[in-house]
Amino acid sequence: MSATLLIVYHSQSGSCASLAGAVYRGAREDANVQTVLRRAVDASIADLESASAMALVAAENAGHLSGGAKAFLDRVFYPAIARDLLIPYALLISAGNDGSGAVRDASRMLSGIPMSAATEPMICKGEVTGLHLEQAADLGRALAAGIDMGIF
Repeated sequence: MSATLLIVYHSQSGSCASLAGAVYRGAREDANVQTVLRRAVDASIADLESASAMALVAAENAGHLSGGAKAFLDRVFYPAIARDLLIPYALLISAGNDGSGAVRDASRMLSGIPMSAATEPMICKGEVTGLHLEQAADLGRALAAGIDMGIF
């Protein structure tokens, strides 16, 4: 199996789509890692099963994980447990508040599969800025490099 980074995102306003695109562009710089970008509504257990690692990009809505991202995690939760999927993940949250509720929601579900956090959660507060996009691209580069070097 080749090394694959799966990037799953849910975006209503476009902010998370921009952040996921930046993660994707950063990860694509590593020619040894295949990078797959999926909207949460389109992502499946098959995508997750073929991944070496996953980046989940989602928004904080009313202090919790966005519904589309939660629906993805709900959909893959039991099938991932049944398949003994233990892959590393990174979490990127676009937050109007402090992001802690969304991180808590996602982390609880991901650890229950169980998946392991490859990085500390990245929280982009407020409107997405150029700095946020640079940080997201750096996250993509780091995940791809970690997969490529066998760190994860």
